[in-house]
Amino acid sequence: MENNRPFWTSKYSFIITTIGSAVGLGNIWRFPYIMGQYGGAIFLAVYILIISTICFIPLMNELYIGKTTKKECVGAYESINKNFKYLDALNPITGVLIASFYFIVGGWIINYIFKSLVNSNINDWGQYFSAFIQAPVYPCILTLLFISICIFFTAKGLKNGIERANKLFMPLLAVILIFLVIVSLNLPNAQKGLEYMFKPDFSKLNFHMVLAALGQAFFTLSIGMGALLTYGSYIKEDKSLVKSVYTIILSDTAFALLAGIMIFPAVFSFNMEPNSGAGLVFVTLPKIFSNIPYGNLIAFSFFILLFSAALTSGISIIEGPCATLIERFKITRIRASIILFFIISFIAIPTTLSFSVLGDLKIFGKTLFDFLDFTTSNIMLPVNTLFLCLISGWYLKIKGGDIIRNKIGVFLFNVGLKFIVPIALVCLIYMGLK
Repeated sequence: MENNRPFWTSKYSFIITTIGSAVGLGNIWRFPYIMGQYGGAIFLAVYILIISTICFIPLMNELYIGKTTKKECVGAYESINKNFKYLDALNPITGVLIASFYFIVGGWIINYIFKSLVNSNINDWGQYFSAFIQAPVYPCILTLLFISICIFFTAKGLKNGIERANKLFMPLLAVILIFLVIVSLNLPNAQKGLEYMFKPDFSKLNFHMVLAALGQAFFTLSIGMGALLTYGSYIKEDKSLVKSVYTIILSDTAFALLAGIMIFPAVFSFNMEPNSGAGLVFVTLPKIFSNIPYGNLIAFSFFILLFSAALTSGISIIEGPCATLIERFKITRIRASIILFFIISFIAIPTTLSFSVLGDLKIFGKTLFDFLDFTTSNIMLPVNTLFLCLISGWYLKIKGGDIIRNKIGVFLFNVGLKFIVPIALVCLIYMGLK
């Protein structure tokens, strides 16, 4: 049984692991297609503004609460006010539900890695993707495989599992991403993709696009699922948070930018649509890979990149619920990990089957996959963050020197916690429910 709370072995370990939490499918899968749907460059400009200002506040706050209380989500809220300990149970629940559909996509990625290795001559990637996800057995096996890999690293603990995985996969992710950016920039008409990314069309600026940028920023930074609060609880007292938070934000944004630079020049080089939605990665890009020299090698590199991103963020999703089980029920990490494997699998398997034999099972008109995606992204994450900001802003009463030494900075930070971020989140929740 684990009686002592683990700590990061170094500041580098904390930074790279927290970046690994942020840099996931949200950057490399979700960001490019959301950007494509909302007008390219103008969406990017709004996104960068939001993630560097508004998102700084809840990100800093979540890490600070973890660092100050040295407890997992439920224990941290209980430390602030005993009346809130059940309220923050929503965080680990959200993490489990996100894992239950997010890890399905991880299984898809494993399949595409295999496909790129066997040099399969697929003519219609759209038809192939539809047939693959509609198969009743194979996708379930891949989902369980991806869950098992994430659980393995979580069960190994902070030093030997979580830190080691991020130290291995994050540099690999960066190297492969830069390689693919170079390949993409050397394709014919690559400049059209860069123009789409960096030449804003202000006529596409609207309230819905701003809220989409806000939602993407919260999703990619893993705010509101308890992962960052748990990671913050492993910080030693002598670690400064402000520089760390901006390092995380800048790194996360850089990965998202590189993902866009990797994808959009390739899309425009082959006269394909940048707003092709979630199929951009699993349908549009494989079409491109099959039509360029060494396409299989490039496809393999891309899906290894995607797997690395999914794994590092997947581990962080599990860590919040895992820490809650360990500290609430006084059980070992291995036992908590096994329990999570069965809980997540129990939800993930029928969710995987929502593309096939359970396709007719609908909740409020949505398949299980779409329902979990919608509920967690549009409701639970912003609601959790809203509670986090209001409780911290009105009950914790952060003072000068706690986070920011400048008195004006502390005042603005508290105003953001109490008013600005909550208002933005209420708007996001309202639009998400429409």
